[in-house]
Amino acid sequence: MSAEDIANKLWGLCNLLRDDGVTYHQYLNELTYILFLRLSELKKFEADIPEEYRWGKLTAITDNKDLFDTYRELLATISAKSDNAAVKEIYTNASTTLRKPVNLKSLITSINALNWYDEHEQDKLATIYEELLEKNAGEKKSGAGQYFTPRPLINVMVELLAPRLGERWNDPAAGTFGFMIAANEYLRQKNDDYYDLDITARTFQVNEAFSGCELVQDAHRLALMNAKLHGLESPIYLGDTLSELGKSFRNYDGVLANPPFGTKQGGERPSRDDLTYLSSNKQLNFLQHIYRSLHKRGGARAAVVLPDNVLFEDGDGRKIRRDLMDKCNLHTILRLPTGIFYAAGVKTNVLFFERGTSETGNTQKVWFYDMRTNAPSYGKRTPFTRAAFADFARAYTGGIDLADLSDNYDGTIDHAKRATVTDERFSCLTREQITAKNDSLDLGLIADDSHSTGTDDAEPLDIAREAANELKAMHLELEKIIELLG
Repeated sequence: MSAEDIANKLWGLCNLLRDDGVTYHQYLNELTYILFLRLSELKKFEADIPEEYRWGKLTAITDNKDLFDTYRELLATISAKSDNAAVKEIYTNASTTLRKPVNLKSLITSINALNWYDEHEQDKLATIYEELLEKNAGEKKSGAGQYFTPRPLINVMVELLAPRLGERWNDPAAGTFGFMIAANEYLRQKNDDYYDLDITARTFQVNEAFSGCELVQDAHRLALMNAKLHGLESPIYLGDTLSELGKSFRNYDGVLANPPFGTKQGGERPSRDDLTYLSSNKQLNFLQHIYRSLHKRGGARAAVVLPDNVLFEDGDGRKIRRDLMDKCNLHTILRLPTGIFYAAGVKTNVLFFERGTSETGNTQKVWFYDMRTNAPSYGKRTPFTRAAFADFARAYTGGIDLADLSDNYDGTIDHAKRATVTDERFSCLTREQITAKNDSLDLGLIADDSHSTGTDDAEPLDIAREAANELKAMHLELEKIIELLG
């Protein structure tokens, strides 16, 4: 049975639990608790699990009520009984949403019966879990899309930044840790799964090379599980990067991130004192944090997903963009197509930049690539795949095809080679030209707005939902204005 088949089977079990009042997101948390116990047996780290809660003990319980009582006791006490950091974190504040003992028995029996290994795919656990995360993100009712960046986009961002062995990488808004796992997989594929590394270098890659921080406990739990399944013992902190905690996240070789959209709750500004421009806009604060968290020795780089408002917002927005272009070489902005994120109507971009060794004058020119205008509307009928980035990758690298990207590209930005690329979607503006436009970066779109919204091919239901969400947002803004006016 393939990894996808197993993921579909596990996901399908959720339908059996709907009458137990379990949502998809709650179900994935429940699966995480149970799968970790199964994983400990398969991966031979059962010593980290208290003996009475090990997988063999659970599967040996025949009475449904006894099993249910043992499971609830496990969730309440395993963190305190285990000395393993991952066990403690994954089961912190754990509780079950199941109410019927027979449903727990069905879950455990089904998971125990699955064949997790085969001759073609020795270890399917990590792939299966990623499939489940993607299914949860795609289930609009779960609200989990905000924690999951589409894998084709993640993989291309990683390949273009080209991580190297011995570097320290971070995601300050880690979600389910997808960016860091992709960076780890990229390096494993290029370096024989780390087998040729000495013990010191291998330990660094597994324990220190990748790190993250996540504010939401459920997402943090999924991130820990995801990392464990991929053989990583990475530090993933539970907390707010925009608080005092974030001041310790610094001196990185690389950052990959998709910060959460929106403003701080209640419009308050972050509690850190090391950001020059404090804003109620979370993305602007995250952007400041990211470029300040890169070291200044040369070669530190980042790729960050940000919504359109970051490119044109005035006031602090303009000051932060100017600070970014001073401190970093902001060399590329990718205008992403609509419909690839689960928040309806959100238009996004990827900013690629490299931290300078000085504090001023690092951006000389910015290249823009328009994947939005006259582009397909990605959704159920037009899946968003890695192939969509073929032309962008060729433009970004100055001529290297997507298929050859991981083998033939070292992350070097060559403006001369880029200038030889013929592509109407690829354009360049000098720093002086951007200054003349009041430091707005809302640029580089093809001058043809007849299809720029990409709605011609969209699903009618999705169009209606997007319109409803926009109206809801306008209504909330008006309510805030009325409240402010008394």
